[in-house]
Parts: sequence; C-alpha cells; structure tokens
Amino acid sequence: MNDGEILAWTETERLSFADLLESLAEHDWSVTTLCTEWTVHAMAAHLAQSTRNRLKDTLVGIVKAKGNWDRMNVDQAIAYGARFSPAELVAQIREDAGSPRRSPGAKPVDPLADVLIHGQDVARPLGIARPMPEQPAIASLEHLLVSPFWGAKKRCRNLKLIATDAEWSGGAGPEEVRGPLVDLLLAVSGRSTGLATLTGPGAALLGAR
Repeated sequence: MNDGEILAWTETERLSFADLLESLAEHDWSVTTLCTEWTVHAMAAHLAQSTRNRLKDTLVGIVKAKGNWDRMNVDQAIAYGARFSPAELVAQIREDAGSPRRSPGAKPVDPLADVLIHGQDVARPLGIARPMPEQPAIASLEHLLVSPFWGAKKRCRNLKLIATDAEWSGGAGPEEVRGPLVDLLLAVSGRSTGLATLTGPGAALLGAR
C-alpha cells in the first residue's frame, strides 16, 4: 500500500459520497447525522471544505475555537455550508475528489478514513445501506489504532479487534472484539451505532470507552 493507492481509494470514496448526496431528497439534507452537531448539509460542507482549507484558515479557526480541534471542525463546516447550496457542495466534492490536500499533520490515510466514516454518518440515519470497501477499511482501521488524532489508541487499549467478514485482526490485548469491518471502524472512531453487531468479551469495554 502506497500513497498513490490510498489517494485513488480516497477519490473513489469521495465520488461515491457525491453520488449518495445526489440521490437524496431535499428534506434529507436537514437530517441530523451520526455526528449530532452536523446535518447532512453540514457534513457535505465538511467534506467539500476539507480539500479547500488553507493553512491560514486552520490557524484562524483553531484560535477562534480556543485550541479545540473538534470545535473548529464543527464551526467551520456549519459556516461553510451556509455559503453553498447542496448542488454546489456536491460539485465541489466531485471537483476535488482526487486532491491530495489535507489538514496540517494529517497522514494520507486520514482523508480516506474521514470519507469512509462520514459516508456512514450520513447513510445510517437515512436508512441507506452503504457498502464498506474491504481494503480501504482495513487501512483505515490500522491507521486509527496508532494515530494520535482519532482517540482510538485510548479507546482500544488492551483490545484485539477481529473482523468477521474479512481476514483481518488488529490491536493487542486479552479482550477480543469481533464484528464486521464497517462496525469496527465506526466503533473505533467513537460511533456508538457501530456497537450493535460487535461481540466478544471486549465489546462492552469498547462501548464504555
């Protein structure tokens, strides 16, 4: 796996996300996503904005958010979404689908994980089944388990994750957590909706964290 392959996966997922957005009815855009501070419209804005933010935008945003990165992301996406219609946001996501641009300090796999997870954030509240591609999901899971930015290192401490729909396991510890890749990825990234299908002695501990 190299940076070019990761970027190709990211481009494919961004274009798929744009397809998902284009299929929605007008009222779907105001539905709250799994990121409860964002509607579908704000989530689309976040994905569109992620390849367009300049370093200056990030620095100004983090100052306004008093150093809280998550707060900055929430506020910037809402403000950005207020400037553009759904059709305009979809067009931006398509236009920048192959962009390698990413946030300061982010690795090439971070934008891939971002679009994979946010695709589920939108699809699940709307009752839409969204397939999770195996290799990109595995790459994202392995990255989240060692990244300092996602909270997964602490969340998954002393846990061994085992996929039930792929030949993959990750993490190390006495407590096993088993489930589909998509739900492992959601749970590891802090989405409680991913816990429903997880089993094993470590599942409750992961949920509690």
